[in-house]
Amino acid sequence: MAALFSLVLVLVTLGTGLVWLLDTFYLAPRRQQKLAFASAQTSGDLPEEARDKLVQEPWLVETSKSIFPVIAFVLVLRSFLWEPFQIPSGSMMPTLLVGDFILVNKHEYGLRDPVFRAKFWENNDPQRGDIIVFKYPKDTRVDYIKRVIGLPGDRVVYRNKTLYLQPKCEAGVAKCPGLEPVQSVEVNRDEFFQNGSPLMRLSEDLAGVDHDILINPRHPEPLRYYYKQPGRQAGDWVVPEGSYFVMGDNRDNSTDGRFWGFVPEENLVGKATGIWISFEFDRDRSSVLPTWVPTGVRFSRIGGID
Repeated sequence: MAALFSLVLVLVTLGTGLVWLLDTFYLAPRRQQKLAFASAQTSGDLPEEARDKLVQEPWLVETSKSIFPVIAFVLVLRSFLWEPFQIPSGSMMPTLLVGDFILVNKHEYGLRDPVFRAKFWENNDPQRGDIIVFKYPKDTRVDYIKRVIGLPGDRVVYRNKTLYLQPKCEAGVAKCPGLEPVQSVEVNRDEFFQNGSPLMRLSEDLAGVDHDILINPRHPEPLRYYYKQPGRQAGDWVVPEGSYFVMGDNRDNSTDGRFWGFVPEENLVGKATGIWISFEFDRDRSSVLPTWVPTGVRFSRIGGID
């Protein structure tokens, strides 16, 4: 849907822009020539109503000139600067909640054309702990949002609800880092629930990036469903060059890299940087209004994303 909208936006911008140029360099001068000819034929006594009719812009030209600046501004803003996204699921709880509307920095990881997504300007690379929006590798028509866990060359292990990380051994380093558990401490376990079970909220330190995650202690680890990288055991991955390993903060309610593999660099859309509005939805309310109508605004959530 996002790709289709981008294509439509580009086509509308090009179409209205071409109509504007056509009118400026061809149609408008022809209208002026007709006006001059008509004025000469009537010795300058051409009625004002007739003058207005001769120089009047066609409906298509008038409409195109009215909407082109707006559409062009939206295209540039959405394609190269910032794009709003809505959080549709709880896979990134507690960091992001259903009803959060976030802003994604489209130029953080370089710029791509909005149709073919060919990169034409390099910028920064994703870092561990970044929350990124990307094209789902199994269906690039769908946008996903997850947290970067592993960079190219990193070894990532997830077993028994514990995340282990071994950063890539850089060339020239005398001693390579080993596989170490990512440190976490419990915060609470009665704030969030899943199917009636209380979730454990932990504060996790991912290479210096502190953030909270959720664990369901009663949820069995689905090792048999994990993506099995050739030559490695289930739950043990080495991130290929040019790719990233991502996971949701709601560890037992997230379809992420553990199940389908890695995010290629060309699938990156941008970095989530802030919440600009957050709506609250009460699914259990007794009201004639549909459940998708918000019941309130969570003003306390507006701001930057950890």
